[in-house]
Amino acid sequence: MPATIGPPAHARSSADDPTAQAAISVIMPVYNGADVLRASLAPLLAMRRAGEIAEIIVVDDGSTDATTAIATQSGVRMLHSGGRLGPGGARNAAATVAGGDILWFVDADVVVHDDAARMLAASFRRSGAAAVFGSYDEHPTGTNFLSQYKNLVHHYYHHREGGNADTFWAGCGAVRKDVFLACGGFDAASYRHPSIEDIELGVRLRQRGLRIVLAPEVQGTHLKIWRLGNLLHTDIFRRALPWSRLIQSKSGLPDALNVGFGERINAALAVGLFLAVILAGAMLVPVWVPIIAIAAVAVANVQLFNMFRRARGPFFALAGVAFHQLYYLYSSTVFAWCWLERQATDLGDWLRGVRRHAP
Repeated sequence: MPATIGPPAHARSSADDPTAQAAISVIMPVYNGADVLRASLAPLLAMRRAGEIAEIIVVDDGSTDATTAIATQSGVRMLHSGGRLGPGGARNAAATVAGGDILWFVDADVVVHDDAARMLAASFRRSGAAAVFGSYDEHPTGTNFLSQYKNLVHHYYHHREGGNADTFWAGCGAVRKDVFLACGGFDAASYRHPSIEDIELGVRLRQRGLRIVLAPEVQGTHLKIWRLGNLLHTDIFRRALPWSRLIQSKSGLPDALNVGFGERINAALAVGLFLAVILAGAMLVPVWVPIIAIAAVAVANVQLFNMFRRARGPFFALAGVAFHQLYYLYSSTVFAWCWLERQATDLGDWLRGVRRHAP
């Protein structure tokens, strides 16, 4: 039977039927996704046949491969962006023509689990939330270390923080259509490439007092292959840099996922360990200083280590925690750079104001 979703909590009355049906429109932006599209569409097509979702809209964002042919052959609703809008702009274009009450955004390299639509609908029904998002599972298809590491870290954070959330994720996340349109959709002008457009949308939803729920049971398998080059470029230029600027441009942003207080402590410990090793190597501090720093990092990351160990064994866990300290280092460096950037901007504004008012 079709998945059913109740109305938002603020819209309910005693006369409302909490099981009233709401159609789900799946929106999938794609650029040159011919190698993954058949796999990612397969479970969604099965859900459509079962009546669990109303439609699948694929937006070809200027692909130069066989993306359009594959999507068209599968029988989905096909849209063309007319160029490179970026994923945010492509999603916005589909949202305006979608027929469903719920817009379920799924990335082209995510294969959702067979029960994902049912889990998504159940989460909306229980919570009355404006938006719900899920998680990657523990079984990424990439077998190299960085693909395993990156996807397992994502899985770890999303499963650790289930429940009410202060952010949003568009890899496998849904928003009520009326809410999405009312808040203006994704900021496609600021984020022309895959970046933090989903996080920024979540910030605006929360600033409107709307509820977002992280439902880790809504899962998908990630097909992306991470290499050192694309991982560092994505983490630094598509995530850490715009995210740090967003944090410093808006006051009162809540802690969320991997920028909460605990993660800041972990980042400080990673920086401290790095400095301790450098200073000990230069014989400026005794050797017990980096030993204590290593012990502190080990204690702070014990939960992450245990997750890695359960998933891939102790040697992977050691390597994963070690690489995660590098992540903390470059993310902290980017945040510090953005802080200095903001101070320089504020100082420049102040000096210009002084000059304007000088006699």
